[in-house]
Amino acid sequence: MRDVYVTTAFRGAARLRKPLLAKQTEKELSLVSTPVTDIASAPAQVIRIASSARHRVRTLSIREDLLVLVRRGRKALIAPTGTLSVSKNEVVVLARGTQWDVLNDPADESCYEALALAFSDEPVRAVAAILPPVRDELSAARTMDLDGELSEVIERTALALEAATVSPLLQRHRVIELLLVLGERGVRLKPVEQISWAERIRRLIALRPEEDWRIERLAEVFHTSASTLRRRLAGSGFTLAGLVREVRLETALVLLQSTQRSINDIALHCGWESHSRFSAAFQARWGFAPSVMRQRLAQNGAHLERLA
Repeated sequence: MRDVYVTTAFRGAARLRKPLLAKQTEKELSLVSTPVTDIASAPAQVIRIASSARHRVRTLSIREDLLVLVRRGRKALIAPTGTLSVSKNEVVVLARGTQWDVLNDPADESCYEALALAFSDEPVRAVAAILPPVRDELSAARTMDLDGELSEVIERTALALEAATVSPLLQRHRVIELLLVLGERGVRLKPVEQISWAERIRRLIALRPEEDWRIERLAEVFHTSASTLRRRLAGSGFTLAGLVREVRLETALVLLQSTQRSINDIALHCGWESHSRFSAAFQARWGFAPSVMRQRLAQNGAHLERLA
């Protein structure tokens, strides 16, 4: 089992590192095949990733505690303090609030494949209340070898979450079972004791990213004054403009990967009236144009269809 430690503070779009576009050889893409639902309504979210090309996403923020099982190829998690490599048949657990450059590589395989589970806070809190307290809760990332027991509980959890016939109660039970298995193996996730003001605002914006979000409107929603809300944001190191922009670009990334909506429709949904301005902002943030991602997704889908 290996640990890596990184700075976990996320301070908004204004402080993110810009992507290094010069002399890049890898395709900078993140290919997610499973439509994303509102994680607040489920104990966890299933994300299935597949790519026939080497791809990279820069400054990816982990919003929920995340487990990733690499089935084929290898993953690299790059931080200022070093690189954590995750090989085939290894599991990595990433703590919420961390930020990474992520490189997915088919390596010697025909494609890269991974299964990811993003855990909501409720089951994390439930498990924290059951297990005895420890000092070394997960603060960044930890890798584990995949054995029969861990593989079985991950698969069972993913299938339960994806099945329309499985009740929410049983889905929660499966997620808690997986978290208990992780906890008994030394991987303890930290529950969120209190949601920060920045996170409250981010979640509200995510519900309607196309809206014209102003501080006065948000203050009304949260039953406070605009000046008070502005001070709270400033004290956290965020600006409203930075939060709105980051949420819109993250939403656009997910919609491009998980839906068939047109790029223009996604741009409008995420608050851009100009297709060209959306494409420029998307490329500046993620390091590749929306059209490039769509082309690679189409190629990857055809590749997986041939494999089937």
